[in-house]
Amino acid sequence: MALTLPRAMVDEMIAHARDDAPDECCGIIAGKDGAATRLYRAVNAEHSPYRYSVAPDDLLRIYRDADSRDEEFLVIYHSHTHTEAYPSPTDVRLASWPDAFYVLVSLMDESSPVVRAYRIVDGAIEEHDLRVEP
Repeated sequence: MALTLPRAMVDEMIAHARDDAPDECCGIIAGKDGAATRLYRAVNAEHSPYRYSVAPDDLLRIYRDADSRDEEFLVIYHSHTHTEAYPSPTDVRLASWPDAFYVLVSLMDESSPVVRAYRIVDGAIEEHDLRVEP
């Protein structure tokens, strides 16, 4: 199964990663019927270059807004500022949305960010194709 995102959302995730560097950024993309509809920037409660967690009040705000639009969490995204776009052991341990894609934005090479999509279920990491639409 591939994840398809509009170019504007991919660009926004990269911009968010750059804006929050050197700390990791995090956010959520909501969708309907598997199609991405809205990107929400969130506050990283960890304020850390090595870890992220969506601030609880932000998570509640985003959940309520998405629910009011009959949308679901399609993507949980965050950045890695100095490592590749691959889930860390901490990312895997904390992955608690088995139906969502986990998208990682790597700024390891700031001039050429890398964006990759995964599913993480019961500790198993599976990469999925990320298709970017114009």
